[in-house]
Amino acid sequence: MRRLYLLSCLPLALACNGSDSGREGDGGGVVSISVGEGGTAPAETDDATAGSGSGSAEGTGNADGTVDDDGDGGGGLPSFDVGAPAGEGGCGGGMGGGTGTLSYNWIANSAQGTVTKINTQSMVEEGRYVVRPDGAGSPSRTSVSLSGDVGVASRNGGATKIYGNIEDCQESNGMPGIQTATDAAYLPWGQDECIAWHTPLVYTSNRPMAWAQGDWNDVTCEYDNEMLWTSGRNGGAATEVLLLDGETGAVTQTVVIPEIGSGIGLYGGAVDGDGNFWGIDRSGAYNLIRVDRQTFQYEVIPGPGAGGYGLAVDSTGRPWYCAGGGAWRYEPGPGTWQSVPSPGGNLWGGCMTDGQGTLWHCRQQDSTLVGIDTETFQIVDQIPIPSYAHGISIDFDGNVWAVGFSSNVAYRVDPVTHTIDTFDQLVGAYTYSDMTGFALASVGTPSG
Repeated sequence: MRRLYLLSCLPLALACNGSDSGREGDGGGVVSISVGEGGTAPAETDDATAGSGSGSAEGTGNADGTVDDDGDGGGGLPSFDVGAPAGEGGCGGGMGGGTGTLSYNWIANSAQGTVTKINTQSMVEEGRYVVRPDGAGSPSRTSVSLSGDVGVASRNGGATKIYGNIEDCQESNGMPGIQTATDAAYLPWGQDECIAWHTPLVYTSNRPMAWAQGDWNDVTCEYDNEMLWTSGRNGGAATEVLLLDGETGAVTQTVVIPEIGSGIGLYGGAVDGDGNFWGIDRSGAYNLIRVDRQTFQYEVIPGPGAGGYGLAVDSTGRPWYCAGGGAWRYEPGPGTWQSVPSPGGNLWGGCMTDGQGTLWHCRQQDSTLVGIDTETFQIVDQIPIPSYAHGISIDFDGNVWAVGFSSNVAYRVDPVTHTIDTFDQLVGAYTYSDMTGFALASVGTPSG
């Protein structure tokens, strides 16, 4: 039976502070879990050599030293062991109890072609994984499902799913036991059995990645029908939005958007509480795109007149469009935009709401995290960090995670004490998306 990834802590995420006991592989290296007698671990492997991944330097520089686009070089939910198995008390509809939490942040090492799994409580890397057979995908967006699994999009084309819970990993390489990395020493492609699937996608630009909610099953204590949104375009062709089967990686729906036929295509991606997809058009028009989860009809919504970049959906279903100079909130009902100007410089990269009414963003000019009240648009906090962070996410203890721009660092920032912890073992890191799964959990589940 799979481990239950509980949602009952929300919106009281700050109170969900369990221990990090029960983690697999704290000793580092490669773990082999015996499934019978004679199971042995393969020799520890570390392929972290320069040039194992590739990407394109897409950024353009400005006179003030800022950048306009992502360059190369550029989690999960709290999990609780279910107390009663299926048929013996059920799982409480996904709202049951238990002890201990596991929360991970999945950060793409774009220059290395890998993704890193960091325990958000211990700050220990518990796995690193190649995300494309040739190692050259230049991954940049990650998204965590309600089951705690991660989906990864590679800029150069392709989507990959990695199991978040080692107990779910499947025999696939012909060796006894389960072989998987437990630290930065990642395995060659085809050997790590926590990589669930890879779907090749022939795109020259493949960026957005966002899980949609599944259906909770009281009998199996699992989420069924989890689906994964992504988007890409190839050369001068129209942009496509794809819906992938979360279990197999098969493409189940393709939505062609001919209005976006140039540039990068869609950039950021997120879902609302009904699993509808939202994306930002970076072809030059900077529109907001919505794809309906049920009908697969799409809307092209004129943007607020600024270059779109980061995208987040708050707990009430309102998309936030974060770009140079400020943040904009879209009201789906009346179809209107409201904005807050940046205090003292550009707000440029990713953004995320904390489920408690604050949107977090990083100001590029002075490397400062900015907290914006999602109702009043007032600046409620400003926290200087050691260097500019391009990606923002929230973990299930309420910390703000800030990932550097094509760098080796990620910061964990306590918004109450302003304490900053640093993880500095990344390789050309570049991630801004729902890298912990908190955003998906906080927007709720479909209403019907």
